[in-house]
Amino acid sequence: MQNPDIYTVSRLNSEVRLILELQFQRLWLVGEVSNFVQAASGHWYFSLKDQAAQVKVAMFKQANRNATVKPQNGQQILIRARISVYEPRGEYQLLAEMIEPAGDGLLKQQYEQLKNRLQAEGLFDEARKQPLPAHINRVGVITSPTGAAIRDIVSVLQRRAPGIEVIIYPCLVQGEQAAGQLKQMLSTAIRRNEVDVLIIGRGGGSLEDLWCFNDEQLARAVAACPIPIVSAVGHEIDFALTDFVADVRAPTPSAAAELVSPDQSHLLERLRRLHSALVQAQRSKLNHLKPDLKQLEQRLLALHPKRRLQQQQQRLDELQLRLNRTITQQLANAKRQQQYLQQSLQHLSPAKAIKQQHEQLQQLQQRLQRGISQQLKQQQQTLGRLSNQLNTVSPLATLARGYSISFNAEQQVLTSTKDLKAGDSVTTQLAEGSFSAVVSEVSGG
Repeated sequence: MQNPDIYTVSRLNSEVRLILELQFQRLWLVGEVSNFVQAASGHWYFSLKDQAAQVKVAMFKQANRNATVKPQNGQQILIRARISVYEPRGEYQLLAEMIEPAGDGLLKQQYEQLKNRLQAEGLFDEARKQPLPAHINRVGVITSPTGAAIRDIVSVLQRRAPGIEVIIYPCLVQGEQAAGQLKQMLSTAIRRNEVDVLIIGRGGGSLEDLWCFNDEQLARAVAACPIPIVSAVGHEIDFALTDFVADVRAPTPSAAAELVSPDQSHLLERLRRLHSALVQAQRSKLNHLKPDLKQLEQRLLALHPKRRLQQQQQRLDELQLRLNRTITQQLANAKRQQQYLQQSLQHLSPAKAIKQQHEQLQQLQQRLQRGISQQLKQQQQTLGRLSNQLNTVSPLATLARGYSISFNAEQQVLTSTKDLKAGDSVTTQLAEGSFSAVVSEVSGG
């Protein structure tokens, strides 16, 4: 009997993951967000649920950093994801690559599905599209008669080719009735057959505002239009289905007016031919390489180390969350212990003794201040007494009693008339001020 092939749990989970990832392509899923967690690593983990079931989703940092919306619990979202298995727990999960709000996302999904279907039918092929006429005398515009688009188109044509006549086919370009009116005006223009080229479009707006130009019946009518037609919907970054099926796509209504101006018709024709040839060559090359590329992509996804790394990253996030919870609990216990010790310390606090010592220090400072003041007063009294004694023997005191002091020209004190002769100059110092004099006569001595 041949020995059975015995699996380990790790091997089983690994092979199940490879089978799921190789078997299932990317899928779109809509649901309500619950249990959303953003890990410290930047990865997102949440569940998507409906009324009957739920599935776990992981969106790693490499993917969610480009997301235009961050999931919120209770929010309806649309994701594009791959099926995988989180091997440590044997749980199957989705690895999200793109996330959008459910409303806009569903419109975009419908848009992409219809676009792929029309493209598969060949409605986008350049080979079936008509060139713009070399000489244009009359332009028909299917748009709102009061919108900015018609004003821009008329302004450009009047500036570049004032001889071109403009015929407006008025209709709504937004709302539930807009697609029907657009098709009706297109049919009217085809039936009248009075213009050389048609422009269909409007100014910019949201995806919902431009949605009438993604109507399937309108797209098919534009593709079948026998009159060369230019689609000019929204701004340069906006794309509607009419842009792909029309003979020429213009990024804006103003650009459409420039395209149908006669001074650029020969250049547009050449560009169209070159673009058609390039698209055909690229499409042929891509179609040839697509099977090999798809096979290599599947093998790469199955064996790419990023899958193992993502598993480890998810395990690390799980351990990090457990560590955070443990640290939080320990910090709470430490805080309670600190509060207990702080209350015990307050009962044993030396604050009362410090307060008594502080009051005693203030009393000593006051006594010291009084002693210094008293000592200073005594010293001032002694200084005054000594000052009075000094004034008693001072020459100035003598002068104050009516005496004076005389000096010769060399500022020497005169004590005898022997030191004087007639004509000498003397200076006499009084108690208050001084004066100079000339000796006219000397006597005595």
